Parts: sequence; C-alpha cells; structure tokens
Amino acid sequence: MPLLRVDANGLWCEAGGFHIDPWGSVAKALITHAHSDHARPGSEAYLSSFLCASLLRERLGPDISLETLGYGESRRIGDVSVSFHPAGHILGSAQIRIENHGIDHNGEVWVVSGDYKLTPDATCAPFEPVRCQTFVTESTFGLPVYRWPEQAAVLASVQDWWHRNRERGKCSVVFAYPLGKSQRLLAGLNPEGPIFCHGAVERMNRVYRANGVNLHETPNPGEASRGFDWTQALVIAPPSAQGSTAQLSTWMRRFGPVSTAFVSGWMRIRGTRRRRSIDRGFVLSDHADWPSLQQAIHETGAECVLVTHGYRAPMVRWLEEHGKQAASLDTQFEGEREEVEDPE
Repeated sequence: MPLLRVDANGLWCEAGGFHIDPWGSVAKALITHAHSDHARPGSEAYLSSFLCASLLRERLGPDISLETLGYGESRRIGDVSVSFHPAGHILGSAQIRIENHGIDHNGEVWVVSGDYKLTPDATCAPFEPVRCQTFVTESTFGLPVYRWPEQAAVLASVQDWWHRNRERGKCSVVFAYPLGKSQRLLAGLNPEGPIFCHGAVERMNRVYRANGVNLHETPNPGEASRGFDWTQALVIAPPSAQGSTAQLSTWMRRFGPVSTAFVSGWMRIRGTRRRRSIDRGFVLSDHADWPSLQQAIHETGAECVLVTHGYRAPMVRWLEEHGKQAASLDTQFEGEREEVEDPE
C-alpha cells in the first residue's frame, strides 16, 4: 500500500493517521502553507511550520488547535516521522517529509511539496531540496512556455511604470494576490511616493511584519486626507477590488485617473492581460516555472513523481520520457488560479 493516497478529504497517510492539506474536515491536518486551497477550516487539530502559524490563525481563526515544528525538526506520528522544510513559496511555506518506519516500508521517504518556487526573495525562507524516493509536486505552470524573467528586472519594470504614471498624472494601482505576492512586491519596491494597501493586503502585511519581514508602512486608502493627490501614489489591491471589466468599482473611483497593472505568472500569456482589461501585466510568480520544476524534481533524486494541480499531463509525459515513474494525482488544489479567481 502506498504511504499516501487520496481519499474523500484529501491526501491521507494511514500509517500516521493524518491528512496533508485536506479539503474536508479531518481529525489531524498537516498544512504546507496558508493559501486557502491548502489550509481550510474545520479540522480538529493542525500541524504546520512555526512561521506558518500566525497566518493560519489569521485565516482560520485564533482558537484553532495548532501545533508547530521548526524547519528540519522531526516528530514521530504513528509509524512515520514528519518534518517541515522550506518551500520558498510564501511566509512559512513548507515541504512535508514523511519517513515510514513500518516493518514493510522501513526508511521509505515521501516528500509533499505543496506549492514552491526556487527563486529566493526577502519575504520567506528559500526552497531547499529534500531527498526522497517519491516526490509529490505541483505543476501549476508545467508547460515550456512558462519561463520567468529575472525577478530584479520585473521589479525594476514595476518601479519604472509607477514613475511614468506619476509624470502623467495618474495613480498607479497594481492588483496582486493579498497573501504572498503583495508582500513580495512591497518588499522589492523603492518608495518614490506614498504606498497604500487595500485592507485585505494590509491584514497580511501585519502578519509578515510581526514575523520579522521588513515591509514599508502602508496605510489604507481610506486613511488619506480629503483632497489627497493620488497621482503620486502606488496602491496595492486584490484583483476583486477592480470591479467588472465594464466599470471600475466604487473603491477604485476615489483615485481619479488611474493606470492599472496585474502581477502574476499568468501575465506570461498576453491574452490574460487583455481579458482583465488592465494596462500592464508583470510576470512575477510564487510558483516554479517549467525549468525550475524540472530542477527541483531532479534535486530530490526521486524515483517516482506524483503530479498534482496545474498542467499535470504534460509534466507526467515529460517525466516518463526522461526515465521517471510518474503519475497524475487528482486533488482540489488550484495553484495560482486563485489569483485570477480571487476567493478572498
């Protein structure tokens, strides 16, 4: 019997009596990170990395039953040992290593990656490859077309866009997912003018600051004085703040003339920007691109790779062509699609 299998509630480890990132209510949930498709309310008890704890309490409630482990710290649960290792995705994100001590599987190691990226940034611990026999990988951007530009070049482009908008007398409004992407953007920009954040973004900013991440102070737009000159400002907001493609939301109208942008890996495809009716698209993702997925899988040394959400079939086919045992694993994880659909 495999160490992990999918049941009605998600990835189930019978030897340890727990689920990983369950989509139903379970007795024991091990959580890779705090995005809503991986961390859901209703379970009796949770276990996460230490740095993930504040985000989980913010999103799932302060009274959840939650225990934590530091990166690399191991705990025995039933017939397995589990440990959390940096995934480089967002604050507190982790890969979960599971070592089976059962009689028939002594020493067998699986790693569940959750979501991950290999490009380091200032807002979270960088990805660390973990050796294993079986690796469960995401494939959100598992197509050769998805290759990310250099992070520094993207941030410089955002900075230049803001500068040009100031010269043109327009407020710069950039849409980004409230947890992870917004903080990464904020940490990488130089404040040429005032930076404001939507309440949903600022709620997560406070958690990051409390965990030692250095972020600029960012008031809510509602705190600006009457008659404030928005042409000098940058505003970071969730995609839902934009309103419909036909009409700006009431929240947006306060800024007067605006230039809008969207920051996401999906901006690699021009049609996505056009469908969202925005002026600029900046390619910056908290997920691994096609070359990084291959690199991460190679560095695990895994003989078997199970591919979850995203472009699963192309990745499975590529792995099989390169001598790996590979299979698609059907889950309810969504990856960066949540940025477009914005469940917040």
